[in-house]
This record gives sequence, C-alpha cells and structure tokens, in this order.
Amino acid sequence: MAGSGKKTDEVYRWLMAYIDENKFSGNLKLPSENALCRRLDMSRETVRAALERMAREGLVRRVKGSGTYINKEVALSRELDTGSALLKIGLILQGQDADANSALLEGIKGVLPADQVDLRVFFTDNKFSNERNCLQTVVHQNFQGFIIDGVKASLLNPNLDCYREIYRRHIPVIFYNNYYKNLRYPRVIVNDLECADRLVGMLIERGHRLIAGIFVYDNYQSIEKFQGTAAAMQKRGVEFQDDYIKWCVSNEAHDQRFARTIDHFLKGLPKYTAVVCCNYMIYRLVRRVLESQGKRVPEDCSLVCFDYSGQNWEAEGITCSVHQGQQMGRLVATRLMTMIQRRDCDDKNYTYVMKPKIYEGSSIRTL
Repeated sequence: MAGSGKKTDEVYRWLMAYIDENKFSGNLKLPSENALCRRLDMSRETVRAALERMAREGLVRRVKGSGTYINKEVALSRELDTGSALLKIGLILQGQDADANSALLEGIKGVLPADQVDLRVFFTDNKFSNERNCLQTVVHQNFQGFIIDGVKASLLNPNLDCYREIYRRHIPVIFYNNYYKNLRYPRVIVNDLECADRLVGMLIERGHRLIAGIFVYDNYQSIEKFQGTAAAMQKRGVEFQDDYIKWCVSNEAHDQRFARTIDHFLKGLPKYTAVVCCNYMIYRLVRRVLESQGKRVPEDCSLVCFDYSGQNWEAEGITCSVHQGQQMGRLVATRLMTMIQRRDCDDKNYTYVMKPKIYEGSSIRTL
C-alpha cells in the first residue's frame, strides 16, 4: 500500500502543477482519467485516488458525463508553496503557440538549476484579465523574479499598476517577445525590422511587386514586422498599398475559422504574387487557404514567414525566420539570474536584441 500511496502522491503533485499552470487561463478542464493514465503511466485506481483527494480539498469538481474541472476560486486563493527551492521564479506565457513555448522552456530550464530554482509556469491566453489575476496573486507569494511575454503589448495595458507594484517591491522582471514601452524593465527580442528587410528583400529581388501581408495589430512584434515590411518595400522602390494588408487580432491568428477571412481577403485582391505571414500560425492558415483555392507554392504564390516555430522548415522548404526559442530562453534566464544576484530592477544593459535566423527555402518563385 505504501508504494500505491507514493504513486498517488506523484499524480497529485503533477495535477497540482497542471492547475497552477492553467488557473489563470480559459482552460479549466483537467485531462480525462484515460488520458492521465496514458500520460503518467499510472493505473486508473491511482489516478482516481489522486482526483478524489483533490475533490475533497475543493480544488476540483467532478461533473458526471462531462469531466473534472478546476475550482478556480480555490486554486487562486491557494498559497503557492515555495518548497525547498532557493529561488521561486514565475514564467508568464501567452500559451497560444505550444511549439514556441516548449522551445523557450527548454532553454530556460537549461540555465536554471532544478535544485536551486522552483520555476512556476502560468498561462494568460493573451488576455488582460488573466494577466491581472496572475500578477495580483503571485506578487504576494515571495517570487524572486519573473519572465514575461506581454499581453497585447501594442495596446495600452490596463495592468501597469500591477507591474509598478512589482517594481516597488524591487522584484526583477524581464520580458521576451512582447514588452510594455511604459515600463523600465529589460527585454530580449528579435530584430524584426532587420528580419523584414531580409525576407521582403528576397521577394523583391526575385521580381515580386504585388505583395500581400497578414499582420496582428495588438502584438508589438507584429507591428514591427509590418513597419519593417513597409520600409523594405519603400527602400527598394516598390509601391506600398494599404489594400494589400490584412489586419487581425491575436486570437484570430489562432482560430481555424480565420481561414475563411484570409480566403475572402486574397480573393478580393486584383492580383498578388506573394504573401508575407507575420507568424507561424498565420502561415499554416494561409497554406491551407491556398491549397483550398488550388494554388501551389511557389508556382502560383510565393510565401515568406516570420518566426517559424515548427521543426520542419527545411522539409517544408519555407523561406522564413526561424523561431529561436531555446536561445531566447537561455538569454532571458541568464539575465534574470544576474538581475536577482545584483538586486537590479531597472534595465542596466540587460536588454538584448537578437539577430534573426533566416532560412532560404524554395517558397519564392523568380518572376
């Protein structure tokens, strides 16, 4: 029975980590018992015992015929145990690109020693309300530092008061990808202006003049990609046309239904020879739309993509900037640890602008 008890404790700890990761997001349903058995390689009896313990503690509620759900109020009010780790660090992710998040986590964990750091991961679903709930809760939980991907960073953030409270408490924060210009915290970002110049430059050098683009307007990264795209065209004497740009919000880029909007946008253009995709998710949707229209890449339409976060850019032959998640993870983790050691909160040369990693595939046709 002792062994069974240890296994139940193991499942319980895994579920508690899952709840901590998801309690600020819209995902409040736990994996099914069958899924947990497969994922954790545990018996149904062991998994069920852990779930029943959580139900008794009020952390979850079980709905017959539907599944097991996180009790958000209890999860949010629960004190986060520091355990025996020397440092407790929060990683606040948007959570919408699993491939990018996985690579970033791998890079961070490669720097932060598990025996010295308790890394807590939280997802915001790129929503201000979830970000606020997260910040208000964890700021009182003795965290020594935070690594953060900002929410809708090109808009005026309503949670700056929370960040100012974190700053008042002298807790180091470093942003990656998306950051808030109103704050003095450092960030690790990619030089998207240079990236756009190189990607769009390749299109123009191959004879393309009618270039469409799809960008996200509430994402600071995407705004820089758009600005770089327009600058690259103007620099090379190519007319920029507003009607050839489609704007969307972040959540649309992760919604398969947005493919219908892309289809309508492309069909509405008089003529185009190339499409610039501001991220990997939009690229996948554009490929799907082109296939449904019977168009081939690059014969009928050339493509370039920013931040390709999949692993198969060479096999797919896409000309792109490769997402450097692992390197970015190592950079933010290294800088945050230095900030913690030096008790720094301000950006004292901790900001780092990464050079883009460009892969030239076979997705651009020479006209």
